Amino acid sequence: MTQHAQIPLWDDKTSMEKIEKLRQMVLDLYAYTLGAANQHLLALLDAAEPANSTEAQSIARMRDLISQHPNILSQNCEIGHVTASGLPVDVTSGRVLLILHKKLRVWVPTGGHTENELDPAQTALRESREESNLPDLQFYPRPHPVDFDVHLIPQMLDRPEHLHLDFRYVLSTRQPDSARVSPDEALDMRWMPFEAVYAADDVMPDVKRLTRKAQAIYEREGEL
Repeated sequence: MTQHAQIPLWDDKTSMEKIEKLRQMVLDLYAYTLGAANQHLLALLDAAEPANSTEAQSIARMRDLISQHPNILSQNCEIGHVTASGLPVDVTSGRVLLILHKKLRVWVPTGGHTENELDPAQTALRESREESNLPDLQFYPRPHPVDFDVHLIPQMLDRPEHLHLDFRYVLSTRQPDSARVSPDEALDMRWMPFEAVYAADDVMPDVKRLTRKAQAIYEREGEL
C-alpha cells in the first residue's frame, strides 16, 4: 500500500523531526539493501551450538541486535557492528596463531571489520590473510562459524564505545614459518600449542573457548 504524506508536512516539521525522518529513511534503505545478508547472519546464529552459557548469551544478544539494527553490518551503526575472526591452526604440528592486538594489547585471533563483505566468512579469511601474511590459509574444514562472541570496545580517540558482534572461524595452514606480523595490525604474534593457550593468563576465556573448538576439529580432521 502506498504511504501518503502525513501532517505535519516536510516544510512544517521541526529540525528534530526532519533529522528523525531522515534517519528512518536511511535505516529503511539499509533494511532493503542488507535484508538478505542480515537474514543470513540470523541463520548462522540459529545453527549455532554454544559451548557454555556465556556463548549462549552472546548468541542471543547478537540475534537481538541484528534484528533491531538493519545497519549492523556497517561501522555507522552506533551500538556496534559485525566483525569476523579466524583462528589459524598449523595442521603439521597442532598449534594456533594468536596476535597481540595493537590497541587493546591482548592476545586475540586474526580478524577485524567487514569491508563491504556480506558474509562474515569472507571477512574472516581476508583479515586473517592480511594480518598473518600466511599465503595458504583456508577454512578448516568449511566456511562455517564455530564460535560467537559479543565484546565491548572502549572509546578510542573519536570512536565512541561500541560492541563487536564477532563471528569466528577456524582456518588451516601448512606453512607456519611464513607467518609475519603486520605492524599496522598487531604488536606481535605467537604460535602456541593448545595446552599453552589454556594455561596462559594473558589469553581471554572466549579465546580459550575458541581454541578448544579448534583442537576438537584438529583431532577429528587431522591434516586435510
